[in-house]
Amino acid sequence: MEFLRPFRHGTELNQNELWKLARHPLDVADAVRDVYAARGHEAIEKVPGEVERLKWVGLYPQRQGGDAFMMRVKVPGGVLGADQVVRLGEIVDEYARGPEPHPVWGDRYCDITTRQTLQLHWLTIGDVPEIWRRLDEVGLTTIQACGDSARNVTCCPVAGVDADEAFDASPVAAAVSAYFTGNREYANLPRKFKISVTGCVDDCARAEINDIGLWPARLADGTLGFNLLVGGGLSDGARMASDVDVFVARDEAVECTRAIAQLFGELGNRENRGVSRMRYLVQELGPDGFRDELAARAAFALRPAGETLTRRHRGDHVGVHRQRASHDGEVRHYVGCSVTVGRMSGADLAEVGRLATRHGDGTVRLTTDQNLVITGVRARDLDDLLASDVLTRHSPYPGPFARGTVACTGTEFCRFAIVETKLRAAAWARELDERFAGALGGAAGADLPDAAVRMHFSGCSASCAQPQVADVAFRGDTAHVGDGIVEAVDIGLGGSLGLDAGFAQWVAGAVPVADVPDALVRLVTRYAGERRPGEPLHGFVRRADPASLAATLAGAASAGGGATP
Repeated sequence: MEFLRPFRHGTELNQNELWKLARHPLDVADAVRDVYAARGHEAIEKVPGEVERLKWVGLYPQRQGGDAFMMRVKVPGGVLGADQVVRLGEIVDEYARGPEPHPVWGDRYCDITTRQTLQLHWLTIGDVPEIWRRLDEVGLTTIQACGDSARNVTCCPVAGVDADEAFDASPVAAAVSAYFTGNREYANLPRKFKISVTGCVDDCARAEINDIGLWPARLADGTLGFNLLVGGGLSDGARMASDVDVFVARDEAVECTRAIAQLFGELGNRENRGVSRMRYLVQELGPDGFRDELAARAAFALRPAGETLTRRHRGDHVGVHRQRASHDGEVRHYVGCSVTVGRMSGADLAEVGRLATRHGDGTVRLTTDQNLVITGVRARDLDDLLASDVLTRHSPYPGPFARGTVACTGTEFCRFAIVETKLRAAAWARELDERFAGALGGAAGADLPDAAVRMHFSGCSASCAQPQVADVAFRGDTAHVGDGIVEAVDIGLGGSLGLDAGFAQWVAGAVPVADVPDALVRLVTRYAGERRPGEPLHGFVRRADPASLAATLAGAASAGGGATP
């Protein structure tokens, strides 16, 4: 069966579905190599639906139009070998070059994403086949990094080395990714399909906001595996994933995700893309109904869920951490480096790969917080690594705001964004760190949980930066100021995942971006003065009256007070 046909009889397929049925989206790879690389971007635009199909090979036209493309490289579980990191850095340095340098980042940089992938910008379609060839040489692909199919499978970035994990889930994440990548039968789903697989107890892979979340669990007999969550997601209609009371053994994970993909492909909405994500199907069926449909398709008998082992959601793995005991008895560490807003130069990326070979085990991991981790660092090499030039720019010891700041690409590249994001988010974090780090417990905010204050900035309502799960959420908007329209943001407060999961509440709308720094200063000043010992920002704002928080952001005289004792 090449396509999963919709079982919703009597409905009219949307235009995207008609394009996908006219020609399989994965066939666009050959067209890029054989036709478009030679004839240019104009040839793409002449083929109905071809711009949409490009997503299946990891390509998007940039906001600038013409021959300017973004490429997303798939990195299952965020795990990269040092040779792959060096190769990626070299490709960025050679090909990701804009018409003029960015005033802060120059013109040879890349972005780490919230799904542990890497994005390159300013690529021409003529260079794509050569870039693919170079990626293939080191075992990397862009296939299904985008499109209506299984996206990059996320996992704990320190799986296999974390001394505190329930178990190493990275082989499972890799197997799930391998099953779906290039699998034509499951490459035409109603919408993007996001999977999280983790054995980490810190929920760093964010199971609750994925279409499928497999997070660590234990049966009464001690068997370790996963409890299954389904139907999470953000954007418009944000929804926490539902627990459907299913325990999944590690050797059942691939079949479980396959069966859910079949369920989604057959029953998902292919008429209206506005409600085509799997969370709407879960909402429609209900947890019990979804479980019944899964049982009818899975090749194993469903068992009731076990004890969930996740403890919290603040584990970004930044800093220097001792790894689990090694077989040779030598002490090793992993070093989590803060890459503020996920952006770094190709030269720095390549150097990170070399450092991983020189001082570590030859592995670099990308994180869902847009950071990176170097693993297997011997104790005797730790000081040399920490003294490297790259780590002065991407420090393991950032301030609490830089550490927790995430941003999408914004209007710099995205056709849907309303406001610029990365430059502003980085500047706001830097200003807050300079002003408040000491007031929050020292240079790294030492008495905060994991020393991080999460600020997530999305340039539109699509939630690529996952703002709804941040302490402070920003969503692009516009505002009328005088006779003009200026860039603005909606501000939300109080998001988190883990045991106290909840979405941020939008408390201020259309705040002009010029007013945001002062609003943040007022908010953090109040937080520093009123918080309980060790209380994260999301905990503090949940105690406060939303009207008083809005007043604080606006600078109203009645801003103080309003938090429960």
